[in-house]
Amino acid sequence: MKTNPKKHWENVYETKSPDDVGWTQKVPETSLKFIHSFNLPKEAKIIDIGGGDSKLADYLLDEGFKNITVLDISEKALQRARMRLGKKAKKVKWIVSDILEFQPDETYELWHDRAAFHFLTQEIQIAKYLTIAKKTVSKYMVLATFSKEGPEKCSGLTVKQYNEELMYSKFKNDFDKIRCLKEDHITPAKSVQKYLFCSFKKSNQN
Repeated sequence: MKTNPKKHWENVYETKSPDDVGWTQKVPETSLKFIHSFNLPKEAKIIDIGGGDSKLADYLLDEGFKNITVLDISEKALQRARMRLGKKAKKVKWIVSDILEFQPDETYELWHDRAAFHFLTQEIQIAKYLTIAKKTVSKYMVLATFSKEGPEKCSGLTVKQYNEELMYSKFKNDFDKIRCLKEDHITPAKSVQKYLFCSFKKSNQN
């Protein structure tokens, strides 16, 4: 039986706390290091794809970034994030959408995704993601996926694992690779998940 992605993720965020899911981070250190390396102005438009109730937006707000967008398929995930941020939530643009159905009306200097890309297991899905990213990203992209040594499933769903070469092969037509690194993510349950982080620059940028 085919899984309905929206129903799946709404159920996850309705029934599980942050400590019950493996991807939770108290501090998104690696993502922040990549973002800092770009020396973006505080007015730069940043979008977090599959951001859910991640704390990345919290830290970017604290650093003074003014144009933050968080996109997630789950309304409940974004509600959880808004409640946590309180009044600060008004400073963030929240978009409920499947990434493959996202029709952006603006471009972003930074596209960050630590959550969505590795759930795209079919080439037609990956191609659609690439088309949206090419149109939407004006400067930089940070992608984090499960590495070849990482889990084969997440939240009961099959994921696609990547190494540096495979990741670059997907994006090389439109993006130049800046760097990749591996990360051992310690889950709330104290297990280790192997991630791969890669940063890219839009090819038409000087």
